Amino acid sequence: MIVLVMGVTGSGKTTVGSLLAAQLGWEFADADRFHPAANVEKMSRGIALTDADREPWLAAMRAAIVKWLAEGKNVVLGCSALKQSYREKLGVGEHVRLVYLKGSYEFIASRLRERHGHFATESILADQFAVLEEPQDAVVADVGPTPEELVAEIRERMGLR
Repeated sequence: MIVLVMGVTGSGKTTVGSLLAAQLGWEFADADRFHPAANVEKMSRGIALTDADREPWLAAMRAAIVKWLAEGKNVVLGCSALKQSYREKLGVGEHVRLVYLKGSYEFIASRLRERHGHFATESILADQFAVLEEPQDAVVADVGPTPEELVAEIRERMGLR
């Protein structure tokens, strides 16, 4: 099974996703590692990515998901997956389950102001909220609680013991 933990930048995908994977004894993968260097450069300069920029990134993740499923691996993937079309390209469905980390713009922006050493900053947050298409087929978890509380809620709601 693949659990795709999605949300805007700063919502906690890496923190929550890696903790969930560790508790389950699964592998964790961060979608950032699938970005071409040109995408990282754009985002680090505060330039939002276009759908065309995202195509190679989505294709690389789709290939990884197909490989993981073929190998019978259980993986938690932290990925923004902001649009329904992106989620469809990633194969969200029977074997790829979705968790949406949801929070207000103000709350997440305050987190980003405190984050250091990451290429995605508050400057792209407004664009991410504008692009976001909230999923209808996800476990929705509010980002207010601690990561430990969020993971416990996600595990309970997904039946992941």
